[in-house]
Amino acid sequence: MIISMTGYGKSVQQLPQRKITVEIRTLNSKNLDLNLRIPSAYREKELDIRKIAAAQLSRGKIDLALHVENTSGKTGQKLNIDQIEQYIDQLSQIQNLDASDKLKLVEIATSFPDVFQNIEEEIEDSEFQIVLKTVNEALDAVNDYRETEGSILQEEFTNRINNIAQLLDDVIVDDKNRLDGIRTRLEKAVADLKEKVDENRFEQELIYYLEKYDITEEKVRLNNHLNYFKQTMSASTSQGKKLAFISQEIGREINTIGSKANHAAMQQKVVQMKDELEKIKEQMLNVL
Repeated sequence: MIISMTGYGKSVQQLPQRKITVEIRTLNSKNLDLNLRIPSAYREKELDIRKIAAAQLSRGKIDLALHVENTSGKTGQKLNIDQIEQYIDQLSQIQNLDASDKLKLVEIATSFPDVFQNIEEEIEDSEFQIVLKTVNEALDAVNDYRETEGSILQEEFTNRINNIAQLLDDVIVDDKNRLDGIRTRLEKAVADLKEKVDENRFEQELIYYLEKYDITEEKVRLNNHLNYFKQTMSASTSQGKKLAFISQEIGREINTIGSKANHAAMQQKVVQMKDELEKIKEQMLNVL
């Protein structure tokens, strides 16, 4: 099966006083690149969340965001009284400000951003278990998304591989006519010389010359690689790296056929095969 590295998943849990939301986005990457964005109160639990995400999403660039919204009506913040008093003392020293007008000084002092402190609450284990449940549900949604995208990629790869196989069949037909044509041209060239030649020596040289253009081995290997690619796609797990290696071998055989072709019709089909393979390689970057 083919699994894409591109995915998205979201899960929401509503508690009596909190709303927990987990969003996960994944993109392609050679290795696991896991980025977590979680509230500071959950920092000590980050490793647990990271292990769960890494176990289910083995590769890719992954952004996991945990949002915890307070729905109890409490702000979760308190005034930093010491900081406010320091601002008031400093403001009262400014010319044209009356230290007796403390209300005005307080109003100015509380406009600064660092006069409020977040109230750090200890996370209860029961709440964290719900957070983990939400993370797992989001991960399940991501994996479902990846599998759906993967099935589309697999259909695309199958069509491209079948196109290359059809072009290879056409090349095999052209190849027979090509070798017959080369032999005829060489025999005509020798006949035009109007010189007597050693027939045995001529036949040996002709065989040697034709062997340089023989693509029998390349045709067999290319066909085997195409079949191996389809077999690997049907494996129980996604084999992105392995398929990439097979794609390289397919490209090597296509290039060799092209270098030996010396035939316009075959060269055109080789170009078409390269185009199909290039489209496979572009999409292969997204395969897990």
